[in-house]
Amino acid sequence: MASSVNDFDLYRPSEEHDMLRDAVRSLAEAKIAPYAAEVDEAVRFPQEALDALVANDLHAVHIPEAYGGSGADALATVIVIEEVARVCASSSLIPAVNKLGSLPVILSGSEELKKRYLAPLAKGHAMFSYCLSEPDAGSDAAGMKTKAVRDGDSYVLNGVKRWITNAGVSEYYTVMAVTDPEKRSKGISAFVVEKSDPGVSFGAPEKKLGIKGSPTREVYLDNVRVPADRMIGAEGTGFATAMKTLDHTRITIAAQALGIAQGALDYAKGYVQERKQFGKPIGDFQGVQFMLADMAMKLEAARQLTYAAAARSERVSLGGGKEDLTFFGAAAKCYASDAAMEITTDAVQLLGGYGYTRDYPLERMMRDAKITQIYEGTNQVQRIVMARNLP
Repeated sequence: MASSVNDFDLYRPSEEHDMLRDAVRSLAEAKIAPYAAEVDEAVRFPQEALDALVANDLHAVHIPEAYGGSGADALATVIVIEEVARVCASSSLIPAVNKLGSLPVILSGSEELKKRYLAPLAKGHAMFSYCLSEPDAGSDAAGMKTKAVRDGDSYVLNGVKRWITNAGVSEYYTVMAVTDPEKRSKGISAFVVEKSDPGVSFGAPEKKLGIKGSPTREVYLDNVRVPADRMIGAEGTGFATAMKTLDHTRITIAAQALGIAQGALDYAKGYVQERKQFGKPIGDFQGVQFMLADMAMKLEAARQLTYAAAARSERVSLGGGKEDLTFFGAAAKCYASDAAMEITTDAVQLLGGYGYTRDYPLERMMRDAKITQIYEGTNQVQRIVMARNLP
């Protein structure tokens, strides 16, 4: 890896970060955790979590102060997502997807566009989603078919976007569409589409294995007329903006994976001290101790890699160069999500039959962990990305 020992302080949490973690953890345990199981069971949006996050200015901490936001750095955003995911993965997608949806505007949008859309997001008046994938364009995002045709001072959008997180709840959508079919990826442009725009509609919520509290729906664009000034950046730069966005936001998926894994490990640690077999707590058995040690080791390794990636994300945002961000973002997302899947599976195992029931939270955490290996690029794609960007 390209970093040196002297780089360590650049991604070690500060006292302010530690205070933020304590505050978010307290809030999450008091206002979000009590509803997590019911949100999953009822397959409903976690409105209580949104209300609590908005009331405490934690729903979109990444928005710069110039647009009414907190101006939190990348590591602070990671910590918020991590601590919310520790109790409810579905709720952690509120701050995570708000960043995913709005980051293209932050990276490439005009000043007018930033003022128009970032301020309402910062105030909690709206949420932001990201529309890249399509029914036939998943990992091959450049193969998208949604089109945007110039018509006077507007573009007319037609197409279908699939796997859109928080679709139907968000007011704003960053939509990638083809403006020049001859240029493939360099013929893709980005637009802000509003939920209220005529011609915008949504499919039925997907019936998912996990993150059931976060609606995932198709977004239908039927002759949606978007003013030209809602284009994000110049025509043909949308795909480049989309990829730059993912370099930063894959780290938020790593953060979500960390939180899920931490919640599972915390619960399993408590359980093995209380559960007795053969006259003593099962936590006294060496086989169980080895499992817990491996879980904690994987989690800490994932956390350090994620925080290192967050530091690089912040330096890039401040104009510090590429900083191997493409590699580190992919590595953090890939490693942390693989670790979360292993840790939650082992946590279920430690509870035995109880772990397999919905009376305990670990089966939900295991189901929720799986998606972190899939969205924002499958972990197979992450390995391709890493191989092409070795530091």
